[in-house]
Amino acid sequence: CAKRLFSCHCLLPLPRSLVRVMAAAATLETAAPRGALWGLVQDFVMGQQEGSADQVAADVKSGSYTVLQVVEALGSSLENPEPRTRARGIQLLSQVLLQCHSLLLEKEVIHLILFYENRLKDHHLVIPSVLQGLRALSLCVALPPGLAVSVLKAIFQEVHVQSLPQVDRHTVYNIITNFMRTREEELKGLGADFTFGFIQVMDGEKDPRNLLVAFQIVHDLISRDYSLATGPFVEELFEVTSCYFPIDFTPPPNDPHGIQREDLILSLRAVLASTPRFAEFLLPLLIEKVDSEILSAKLDSLQTLNACCSGYGQKELKDFLPSLWSSIRREVFQTASERVETEGLAALHSLTACLSRSVLRADAEDLLDSFLSSILQDCRHHVCEPDMKLVWPSAKLLQAAAGASARAFDHITSNILPLLLEQFHKHSQSNQRRTILEMILGFLKLQQKWSYEDKDQRPLSGFKDQLCSLVFMALIDPSTQLQLVGIRTLTVLGAQPDLLSSGDLELAVGHLYRLSFVEEDSQSCRMAALEAAGALATLYPVAFSSHLVPKLAEELRIGESDLTRGDGPTKCSRHLRCMQALSAVSTHPSLVKETLPLLLQHLWQVNKGNMVAQSSEVIAVCQSLQQVAEKCQQDLESCWYFHQTAIPCLLALAVQASMPASQDYSLPEDRLKTAAAVARVSPRIMMTEPTHLSAPRLAAQSVARIVPLFLDGNVSFLPENSFPSRFQPFQDGPSGQRRLVALLMAFVCSLPRNVEIPQLNQLMRELLELSCCHGCSFSSSAAAKCFAGLLNKHPAGQQLDEFLQLAVDKVEAGLGSEPYRSQAFTLLLWVTKALVLRYHPLSSCLTAQLMGLLSDPELGPAAADGFSLLMSDCTDVLTRAAHAEVRIMFRQRFFTDNVPALVQGFHAAPQDVKPNYLKGLSHVLNRLPKPVLLPELPTLLSLLLEALSCPDCVVQLSTLSCLQPLLLEAPQVMSLHVDTLVTKFLNLSSSPSMAVRIAALQCMHALTRLPTPVLLPYKPQVIRALAKPLDDKKRLVRKEAVSARGEWFLLGSPGS
Repeated sequence: CAKRLFSCHCLLPLPRSLVRVMAAAATLETAAPRGALWGLVQDFVMGQQEGSADQVAADVKSGSYTVLQVVEALGSSLENPEPRTRARGIQLLSQVLLQCHSLLLEKEVIHLILFYENRLKDHHLVIPSVLQGLRALSLCVALPPGLAVSVLKAIFQEVHVQSLPQVDRHTVYNIITNFMRTREEELKGLGADFTFGFIQVMDGEKDPRNLLVAFQIVHDLISRDYSLATGPFVEELFEVTSCYFPIDFTPPPNDPHGIQREDLILSLRAVLASTPRFAEFLLPLLIEKVDSEILSAKLDSLQTLNACCSGYGQKELKDFLPSLWSSIRREVFQTASERVETEGLAALHSLTACLSRSVLRADAEDLLDSFLSSILQDCRHHVCEPDMKLVWPSAKLLQAAAGASARAFDHITSNILPLLLEQFHKHSQSNQRRTILEMILGFLKLQQKWSYEDKDQRPLSGFKDQLCSLVFMALIDPSTQLQLVGIRTLTVLGAQPDLLSSGDLELAVGHLYRLSFVEEDSQSCRMAALEAAGALATLYPVAFSSHLVPKLAEELRIGESDLTRGDGPTKCSRHLRCMQALSAVSTHPSLVKETLPLLLQHLWQVNKGNMVAQSSEVIAVCQSLQQVAEKCQQDLESCWYFHQTAIPCLLALAVQASMPASQDYSLPEDRLKTAAAVARVSPRIMMTEPTHLSAPRLAAQSVARIVPLFLDGNVSFLPENSFPSRFQPFQDGPSGQRRLVALLMAFVCSLPRNVEIPQLNQLMRELLELSCCHGCSFSSSAAAKCFAGLLNKHPAGQQLDEFLQLAVDKVEAGLGSEPYRSQAFTLLLWVTKALVLRYHPLSSCLTAQLMGLLSDPELGPAAADGFSLLMSDCTDVLTRAAHAEVRIMFRQRFFTDNVPALVQGFHAAPQDVKPNYLKGLSHVLNRLPKPVLLPELPTLLSLLLEALSCPDCVVQLSTLSCLQPLLLEAPQVMSLHVDTLVTKFLNLSSSPSMAVRIAALQCMHALTRLPTPVLLPYKPQVIRALAKPLDDKKRLVRKEAVSARGEWFLLGSPGS
């Protein structure tokens, strides 16, 4: 049958190679039964059953048939005079090859390639199926050498690609891509013919899906050197790609392919910037587009120019530099778009960098100098204009060029800096001086990018005296804004080596000292001075130790004397600022050794009652110590000194304040919490830097002292430890000593898990006893938190089980005894949280016990609030920062395990208890990640709506906070309850609680995201109801009401 010939107008003859293949297949003795295969072929070709192709491919892969047998079965179809029948036959063969190409042998591939190349001359209806077959063969590992070139030549010669549908054009691009990936050397042998052939294929392409592939092919042609460097088709290749520049593409709505305009822009930009040989054609195009009126074209052109500069040299840019500079200058001077200005400055930076790195011949012109001279010539006269209208655009241009290289910086700075110094002295107004000083500051920052071996080579060295004088003038100016710029400039000057002499440093320290005590209306200036002092103290510790610390020490001593006499709040304010300055400059180990004793000594004076100190005085000292502790994190030497000096002193002060003889000066709760914050920071300092090998040893040394202090009263390591009585915080005694358990909690609960705590068994038992002690809720709560923090980190084992059993027994006994119920409940809550975070099996039992307390008349409301604690993050204990064991997704697990029981308990509870269940459920849902909540929303929404009717403001606020994001993320579900939502939100907008009113109005605003047809019936009612909160007495409520009512007004209007 293969030898039958048809007339040329209806069918091309089968090639002899395929005839031989079919004959070989016909003679196979072990061929599978032909009936089934023949039936599948007929079903596909004549019966139009698409699934038959997959079945044939599956049978070939399983070994039931061979590809040769499939070819034999297709014989009549491939010779059929009807083009559609031939197309279906080839389509079946191509689909089988796409799935089975890895099974083909080299000889089979040769015959199939020759067959498909022959069929490229067939009827146009056959071509798509032929291309699919060639795509399959292009993936074959067994493809013999030379056939890739043969296939591409046949496609280039026989197929008019741009007349094909998009899918078939995409197939051609895929064939080329496959061959470029696997047969690169063969294709390079085609030379310029390959480039020219692809240009013909791509010319006129419009579909973005195909363009992305085509741009990648062009990029590979260039980057892999497919004879482009010496080929004659550079301009043609540029024309066929640059015609798409700039990209103007808006993706259709709901585009399944997800191709964005930015994807095409980046892909085309990679092509245009891939070779310097495009420069003579590309740069005029970029200049033309930058000068156009289209914003997107300007941006794209400037960004493309920026990308091109990385591969260009002076040769490519030489003829276009004046035009490029003119276009960039105009965009920066005249543009109304900040983005265009930014991209223009980036392009100028790249141009200058490109010119700076080009290697020049001895006789070549240095384009960098001439280019920078043009920039200076066009910008410097704007700096000298009296009105200073274009001074900032000029400064930005100059700094963009100067920041490109050290050569450019030297050239521009040496010319512009004398002019700026002259203009500063020429202008007398503070705002003009501030502008000029900010320009100078910009150039000073640029010098930090470059390193100079010889300090005399630094461009700013010749101006250092003038710069220092100018900065000091700014620091004494009455204008706060000019002072702020002066402080920033001083900081940058100090960061430059050898720009500040010893005399300049002394003057600078004096100015910073003065600015640290300015009045309240210059708060920003004072804070900037403190920040600058800290930065410069790191670089010049000797200067600050000699000129600043003694002044602050004297100020502190005078302040202590004034406070002893009770000289009013002004002295106290200077006193507090002095301590802030001491902590600010504690950035170097040598300074820490001077400032820390001063702060501790002052704290001792306050504790001894030698001065009339306010509560804020102690808090200020402790806050300053905390700031010093945080600064010590960067240096091991400072860490050691702080812990050896400050921690014992703080503990000694706290112990002394807790003694019965010192009750007049005992620490109130707010001071104790501040001291606890310092103690909590200190263990973290030990482990801040993992390379500090001695940090674990320091932690172990500290805990070995602190635990015996609280358990045994061992005060031997404390300074001035002659206390009037023993320190026994866990014994029945003064409540002040018990309250110091907060310090113990802050320290031991922040230790890493690998630090062993001495006397742990005794410590846990003492904490357990204190947690249920009647009399001081603060100390019992601190003990419960400390017990829970240690429990969370304790490794699994017998000792942990014993501690848990002790805790459970203590909770059960306490809940059954009236005086201790509140303390036992607090212990239950913290132990439950400790176990929930680490997924301990006992957590479910304790959570169930907590749910049972929701029905308790006395503890029910507190138990409901307890669910908020279980789901939220703490700040002092049980945090990852404190090395607690916090498992991922513990909230999701808690929700899955316990919310069904909460819902069931709500339905079974008496009416007076239901609010407790609603509050607990609201707390859980409010802190749950919304993706977890959305699938459960239909079943839980009715309970959330009922929670809005609960009189408890906490429940209302929590529920509103939960519902607001759901209105935005699940509008379809929420729209089913729109009537209830509108009614309840409007009612809550008149709540006595301001927070509830704000949240309700925010929910009313979010309601407008629901489908408009659902909301329109409620529009008049809502607009009338929202008129009332417009007159609310609170501004924040009125603000939300205006926003919500405006959205409801626009509901249903065109364009909304």
